[in-house]
Amino acid sequence: MKKIIVPILFFILSATAGKAQTIIPVQYQELVKKLVANLPKNTTITEKNSSTNSTTLIDFAKSMLGIPYRYATSNPKVGFDCSGFVSYVFSNFGFKVPRSSREFSYAGKETSLENAKVGDVLIFTGTNSRIRRIGHVGIVYSIDENGIKFIHASSGKAHQVTITDLNGHYKDRFMKIVSIL
Repeated sequence: MKKIIVPILFFILSATAGKAQTIIPVQYQELVKKLVANLPKNTTITEKNSSTNSTTLIDFAKSMLGIPYRYATSNPKVGFDCSGFVSYVFSNFGFKVPRSSREFSYAGKETSLENAKVGDVLIFTGTNSRIRRIGHVGIVYSIDENGIKFIHASSGKAHQVTITDLNGHYKDRFMKIVSIL
């Protein structure tokens, strides 16, 4: 009889112990709810809505104007570096994009400045245009008769998320443009 009771008791204790471990204390349940509520909304991107995504993407990016530049950061509450800003914007819409500026040269489809569209990613050298190594990225903000403007997290004079003309210094630093949308 003892041989049967011991395994049954062991089974009952195991089953109840496993159940007890799956119950999360109330304080942690609330914390998880808050964290999940702050996660970016993922959307499925289809051909049908990709044309409207550039406007939505730019509106979202524009909402972060003035957020300070902060090296190696992709958190709007703390700040952004250039690739942190670009990856944060695209990730918010469900795109899987790189986190580093160098890796953006392998993302999306390469295009030309003549065929640029709002929402494309501009890839630049670092601050020294003579060293032809990728070091900065931004998103095409607008295209008109005056040229291209882009939105980016600048470590330069602005030292924040800002909108800049693609001319002079940045034109010299330009390396490539890729389309992700």
